[in-house]
Amino acid sequence: MRWRDDYLLGYAAMDATHQEFVQCVAALQTAADAELPARLAEFAQHAEAHFGQEEQWMRTTGFPAAQCHADEHAAVLGSVREVQALLQLGAAQQVVRDLTQALADWFPGHADYMDAALSHWMSKRAHGGAPVVLKRRVAKSSSEPSNETRSS
Repeated sequence: MRWRDDYLLGYAAMDATHQEFVQCVAALQTAADAELPARLAEFAQHAEAHFGQEEQWMRTTGFPAAQCHADEHAAVLGSVREVQALLQLGAAQQVVRDLTQALADWFPGHADYMDAALSHWMSKRAHGGAPVVLKRRVAKSSSEPSNETRSS
């Protein structure tokens, strides 16, 4: 997993946390088998802080979809804890690799729908409008998705 500018939501603190999320998943993807338990523990620590911060923002701003959003976070943390428990019971490292792929698949949609809604909500509450995200166009191969400018 690599950071892409189309993950930007226009709320700096959230964008920074999302960059850390991508870095943690990338570290899991590239870790040797012997490193996987430690990388998974690092990811779990990041995810708890990341999700906790978002849930605090939801509580303090009265975000309408807070429960649905928090339920997704709880499901991810539950999966991480389950895989950690399986590793302690001697499961193959493949369970971590499978979880890592699931996280890489899950994050873009979660960020684009759930976190974008939260970002817009917080910006509107703070400034009376939605964030504007300007993204630079970068030359890339034809197989990569477009890096469009998005504003809401």
